[in-house]
Amino acid sequence: MSRTNAPAPADREDGTTTAPVGSLSHGLKQRHLSMIALGGVIGAGLFVGSGEGIAKAGPSIVLAYALSGVLVMLVMRMLGEMSAANPASGSFSVHAERAFGPWAGFTSGWAFWFLLCVAVGLEGLGAAGIMSGWFPGTPEWAWVALFMLVFCGTNLAAVKNFGEFEFWFAALKIGAIVLFLVIGALAIVGVIPADEAAKAASETAGGTGGGGFLPNGVDGLIFGLLASLFAYGGLETVTIAAAESEHPVQGVAKAVRTAMWRIAIFYIGSMAVIVAIVPWNDPAVAEKGPYVATLDYLGIPAAGQIMNVVVLVALLSAMNANIYGASRMACSLVARRMGPQAIGRTFGGVPRLAVLVSCVLGFACVMLSYWSPDKAFIWLLNTIGAIILVVWFFIAASQLALRRRTERETPEKLVVRMWLFPGLTIVALAGMVAVFILMAMEPGTREQLYYTGGLTIALAIVGLVLQNRRGDATAAPAAAPEASPVEPAAADGEAADDDKKPVAADKA
Repeated sequence: MSRTNAPAPADREDGTTTAPVGSLSHGLKQRHLSMIALGGVIGAGLFVGSGEGIAKAGPSIVLAYALSGVLVMLVMRMLGEMSAANPASGSFSVHAERAFGPWAGFTSGWAFWFLLCVAVGLEGLGAAGIMSGWFPGTPEWAWVALFMLVFCGTNLAAVKNFGEFEFWFAALKIGAIVLFLVIGALAIVGVIPADEAAKAASETAGGTGGGGFLPNGVDGLIFGLLASLFAYGGLETVTIAAAESEHPVQGVAKAVRTAMWRIAIFYIGSMAVIVAIVPWNDPAVAEKGPYVATLDYLGIPAAGQIMNVVVLVALLSAMNANIYGASRMACSLVARRMGPQAIGRTFGGVPRLAVLVSCVLGFACVMLSYWSPDKAFIWLLNTIGAIILVVWFFIAASQLALRRRTERETPEKLVVRMWLFPGLTIVALAGMVAVFILMAMEPGTREQLYYTGGLTIALAIVGLVLQNRRGDATAAPAAAPEASPVEPAAADGEAADDDKKPVAADKA
């Protein structure tokens, strides 16, 4: 997909500048992208939500996270290949449009935007719950409003402000996990003794809780697999942010390559440490969260409050990143004539109206949790339940369709290559189909699958209607003003890093 130069911005009477739809700035640095890639998938789903998976799967949660981690790494590799070849703030939505036509870009893009907006509200509620616990009597909605104002303001400013916030948020989250892994490893080898009361409880429970590696059988493993899979959501943000970095091509390539194995260590390593130290059937694992339960077991003072701080940081980081991702996705879609043009207009390189609209929808979701907690809010939760898996399916299908085209037309853009193509791409697609089937078989996830499926079909129908009205061909327009121009991939499959030295293409 070729790119066009963005027209020059226009000066306004109030001293600000406006730019045409899709004209974004390039204020993110490589260090921002690297930390966004690492921290983007480390959220409250890992720190707290993994407790339910451990309680159902037992020690086999390690296998569940390993299996889902492999699928996520394949998806990230495929997305990295396409994003390094064609950096765009619309990320996978742009790639889906190039592969299958505007309807695919419309469907995947607006579904993801909806997911992020609802997630902003959910993360705000989680963070507000922690703050209300620290400050009893304060209303949760007021904390949500405060967080919304802070991060809305952050995202309304220059993109480098978002990058700085995410850099330090990610650093704190990564630091907390590394410290946890070190403490856990020392405890496993006996350097750090367990609290005597917790140790006695553990021995009474039968060491690891009894039941062997699969205490609840295959059903428990399936539950753990589904729980772990959706905890990895967030990897897409780095490819969205890459379009606003100083060097988009090598930035996304480096971020994807370095993030994958570190993410595997953080997730799988954490689960291994937890089940090696705490009985999987200890009620505290699900009630307090596995990290708090582990630190309590080891007698770490104020473990609960320490992890509350970490979880709060994770939630605020996710809010910030999701507001950013939602606004850029909306801006990209509008730039490709898939939404109201006013939303996509930029001011000083920032799509401020898209930021505001995304924040307003996120806060509306919070209000629904108070006004209609048993109906509208539950409908929202069920509708977003499997959207991330739909997005991953679009990513894999797009890469399968675009790889041959890129090799034929612009092979020099393949700075990052999917491993063992097309074999592993097909394996990833088959794995996603298997997850869809497992969700349909599980009563707890079946409703989510149906609601998400209904939303996806509705968006696809609208996308096809718009595509037919525009008379678009199956391929995306040759020149869409989707974002500010970026430098092309280096010749011969190479990309220069920050000091301009060539980096050999990854042929693996």
